[in-house]
Amino acid sequence: MFVQDTEDQIFIDCLAGAGTFALGHNHPDVVNAVTEYISTGGPWQTLDITSPAKNNFVSEVYKILPDEFSQSAKLQFCGPAGTDAMEAAIKLAKIATGRSGIWSFSGAYHGMTNGTLALMGNINTKSPVPGLMADVQFMPFPYEYRCPFGLTGAESIKANLNYLEHQLSDQHSGTPLPAAIVVEAIQGEGGVIPAPKEWLQGLREITERHGVLLILDEIQCGIGRSGDMFAFEIADINPDVIAMSKAVGGGLPMALIAYHEKLDQWKPGAHTGTFRGNQLAMISGAKTLKILRETNLIESVKEKGQFLLESLHNLKSDCDFIGDIRGRGLMIGIEIVDTQSAGKSKAPNPELATKIQQQCLQQGLILETGGRSGATIRFLPPLNISQEELKTVTNIFISSVAEVMRNL
Repeated sequence: MFVQDTEDQIFIDCLAGAGTFALGHNHPDVVNAVTEYISTGGPWQTLDITSPAKNNFVSEVYKILPDEFSQSAKLQFCGPAGTDAMEAAIKLAKIATGRSGIWSFSGAYHGMTNGTLALMGNINTKSPVPGLMADVQFMPFPYEYRCPFGLTGAESIKANLNYLEHQLSDQHSGTPLPAAIVVEAIQGEGGVIPAPKEWLQGLREITERHGVLLILDEIQCGIGRSGDMFAFEIADINPDVIAMSKAVGGGLPMALIAYHEKLDQWKPGAHTGTFRGNQLAMISGAKTLKILRETNLIESVKEKGQFLLESLHNLKSDCDFIGDIRGRGLMIGIEIVDTQSAGKSKAPNPELATKIQQQCLQQGLILETGGRSGATIRFLPPLNISQEELKTVTNIFISSVAEVMRNL
């Protein structure tokens, strides 16, 4: 949980490499696995050549995939970043369907390459780059606090799905049938917004009926982060493609996609990358996945997340600038708003969110911001954070908020 800076200050890390370190920094079992492998003199990179390390990692990946999905799944190793896994998923979808369009969602974040940047919801980030990937359409994400339909609860979900259905079925909608729809089961950079279970189920039903591939970006919200191995599993659905990175490599660079064998229509070498055979990441990744799979750690994530949510909700009653608290498992967001703004869903207040974040840092707690205008404070601690450490985190955050309030 802890990191030390160059001035010997100790911090509790609730960013964890944007969710990369599922087991925290330098977990002894992972460190031992990597150092033991290095001591054998085994290769560090093998491109596509099979090796014992790769066989073991592949075996562990198949074990964490949902049972039904794993029976017909193929794996594609990509460059070492999640953005390349998404590029592979996009290419696969276009080749398999013969269609060029990709649909994304408001608030989405799928990477920073030319293709994935086109799928990003944040206009300020992508607008400086002209000529991004064409044929991208955006749909509204089920973001209840700022529902574009002005609805809440079941009515908000129903309206959202009805709109998706309309856009796909209406010949005058102006949006051609896409190759795929890309979605995060929990938006991360977009502000920690969980997609409701019913919405994910409806999205899967609609895409199957229209012959549109469903790509689940589980790069940040997957590998136990939500309290399930994959965040989409709460809906008991099977996507066509799952993109993985961050925690799947156990803290070292790794990215891959799992996809249904019916889509395997691309030729050998259709998607390659120099570091797709990163043996050290396969060692650390396999060890991490095995620990997550063989212990009750993921199950405990739900309990820890509930404790964190309840602690933060207790704070909300005293802080009218906390507009919304949301998340699943150990992926929690607090949206800070401008209390003087009009409307039910008040305007984001990035300045205040930054003050709280910086005050937390001064007290030894590393947090990230994101979401609309960067006004959502995000908690992404390692999954093996202890209950006592989690209490320390909440106490520091509560103390930091109180300090900022005194200075307002």
